[in-house]
Formats: sequence, C-alpha cells, structure tokens
Amino acid sequence: MRIAHSLASALLLSGSLYLPATAADLTTAPAATGYNWNGFYIGVGGGIGAIVHEVEVPPFGGFEFNGIGGEGYFGELTVGYDMQLTERIVAGVFATYRAGNIATTLDVDFGPINFDADVTLDHGYDIIGRLGYLVTPNTLAYVLGGYSHQHFALDTNIGFDMDWDADGYVLGGGLETVLTGNWTLKSEYRYGQYDLGNFGLGSFLDVDSSTHTFHAALAYRFGGGATATAASFAPVNYDFAGLKVGIAGGLGAVVHELDIFNGIANFNGIGGEGAFGEVSIGYDFRIAPNWIAGVQADYRWGAISTDLDLPAAPFDASITADHGYDVIARLGYEVYDNTLVYGLAGLSWQHFQLDTSVGGIDYDWDTHGWTAGAGIEAALSDRITAKVEYRYAEYDGEDFESGGILEAISSTHTVRFGLSYKIF
Repeated sequence: MRIAHSLASALLLSGSLYLPATAADLTTAPAATGYNWNGFYIGVGGGIGAIVHEVEVPPFGGFEFNGIGGEGYFGELTVGYDMQLTERIVAGVFATYRAGNIATTLDVDFGPINFDADVTLDHGYDIIGRLGYLVTPNTLAYVLGGYSHQHFALDTNIGFDMDWDADGYVLGGGLETVLTGNWTLKSEYRYGQYDLGNFGLGSFLDVDSSTHTFHAALAYRFGGGATATAASFAPVNYDFAGLKVGIAGGLGAVVHELDIFNGIANFNGIGGEGAFGEVSIGYDFRIAPNWIAGVQADYRWGAISTDLDLPAAPFDASITADHGYDVIARLGYEVYDNTLVYGLAGLSWQHFQLDTSVGGIDYDWDTHGWTAGAGIEAALSDRITAKVEYRYAEYDGEDFESGGILEAISSTHTVRFGLSYKIF
C-alpha cells in the first residue's frame, strides 16, 4: 500500500524531531527548571492519517454509507502565540498550513479499459485555540479546537478533473515538551469534520467527511526558554525502568483496500471510524543514561466500523474492528527525568465482524499484521505517567472464501490517550 511506503519516512521524521540538539543532551538529562511558555513561536512538522466520507442519498430511501475511506501523509507549517495565565495554565492560538496526499484511489486495468481516479486532500489550513495544563514545568498537556479549511482535488486519466473547498471544524489534544533551550516538540491528535455539500445535485446527494490525523512538530519559541528559578511544582524524579500496567482510550479510522479479480481493479478504499479502549502490561529497561527500551502487550476492544443503511430495502450492514491485541517493542529518549519521547514497532492481531440485517449473511475473520508508531509520555507522579501515542497497523488480506474474486487488505490509524501505573 502507498501508506506503507511512506510510513518509514514519517517515522524517521518524527524520530529526528525527537532528538535533542546538542551532544551533551545525549548523556545528561536537563535539570527540571521552570519554563517561560509566553510568546510567539513557529513550527515545522508532519503527520499521517485517514479520511472517511459519509454519503447520503435521500431519494434512495435515506441511503447512508459511512463510508468511503482514504489515507496518506502530510507536511505542516505553524505560527502561534501562547500566554501563561498561571503557573500551570497556558492558553494560546495558532494557525497551520498543510499539504499532503491523503487520498482515496481507484485503479482499473482490464484489457482496453484503463481508468485511474484519485480524490486527494492536497492542502488546507486551520485556525485553532488551545488550553493546556503543565503536568511538569517542561511538559504541557492540552486540548484544542477551531476552524478548518480543506481543499479537495479529483484527478482522473480521462480528462475529467474537478476541485472544491470545504469548511469545518477541528478538535483534538496532545502533549508538548521542551527539548532544549527554545525548542519544543509536540505529539498531537486532531479530528476534523467537513461538509462537502451536494456538488450541485440539490437534495439528491449530501457528503460529509471526517479526518483522523496525528501530528508531530518541532517549534522554536522566540519568547520561550528556561526561567531563572525552578517552578514551585517541580515534579518528583521518575525512573521509566520497571514493570507497568496501563489503561487507554482512543479514536481512529480503518481503511479496507479492495483488490478485485486478482488485480483487475483496486479500490483504496472502504473506510470506517470509531473509538476503542485498551489495557496493557509492559516492562521498560534503562539501556543507557537517557535511553529506555521496553516490551509491551495490550488488548483492545471497540467499534471502529463501516456502516451501510438502506431503510427502503430495508437493509443495513456493518464491518467492525471489534477487538485485537498487539505485542510491541519501543525505544525512547528521556529528554527530562520525567518525559520520554519514543518510537515503537511490533506485531498486531485484529478481529473483524461483518453483520447484516439479512439472516445468514454474517461473516467474521482474524488477521495478523504489523504496527508502528510514536508518542510522548510524561510522569504525573512517582508512579503514574500519561501518554499520547499514534499507531499505524497493516494486516494480511482476507479473500472471504471467494477464490481470488475479492480480497480486502485492512489498515488502521489510531491515537490513544493513556495512563500507566508503575508496579516496581
């Protein structure tokens, strides 16, 4: 899949952003001091994510399909301003411009018939406000919301092209941590919702689209920097090595890439979205003064699903990623003795359930694959940490016992917000 080829580049970008700027930082974590979050900043970063288009056709008895999916990656530029309202509360506004290739694709190659089409989120911008709480003097946990504008482009190889703009809103949250001096790094999730309208077809058609994206960005703060004295709430030292249990909740999207008649047609794809919960257990080792390596197993359950509803038939159907588990390894760098930035990779297993309103037409399957991602984890106390983490997973194909007529290759984009408790 196209997204698999770009994932390594995106993770390398995130990993490079995570590394501090000086060699001295690689051997000694900075002392926990106060930090001045006031002032303007500029940022550069990138991300990865998915889109789900919900299509409604009212004349067809209220036909609704959620949805048509796509996936890809993007780059982003940011300018913003933060104001430290109290010792622990930070409020700010920022604007971002992004360009990328999150797209839905269709390819048909059958004898004389050759047809390619892409619907791409090629560029857009956001104007966002955020409100944050300093969990440590150098790490900010925050929520965000604001206006979003997106440009879409339809390109085909038969000369039929079009483009359109859509307005909407964005909501999300993340963690931002100081790396060194005036440099900070953020790990952020955004959910976007757009009304694409009816494309001039009146009441015949209505399309709404939603995006699930993960953002990693490096920022330079013109007014930032360590303060002369430590903050009065300077956190206790935390040792990331040890045995931990955790809980998490998250949001995400699934994209099913359909391969039809052994490659005659390829559609990427059928999309779905939803929420999930997760429990985990893991152990981290300190392999160098500021480097942490660990292993983790987790079990998740939820309802990330694709839904079809045709009341006039009547008929409804859904494909749900309802439960699964992962076995992963991670490698992290301790930028402070209470904040860890890390990458992860491992094996993933997922169960999918197809349910319909027609008796006997139900199907479920298990599939294995791989997962990779990155995140930021910060200590809240000497036992408890909080994290924001993104994972991409890709699974083996399922042919539904069709003998090669149809194969679905599924991938997921998920962001989790979690808490961990250190046992010892």
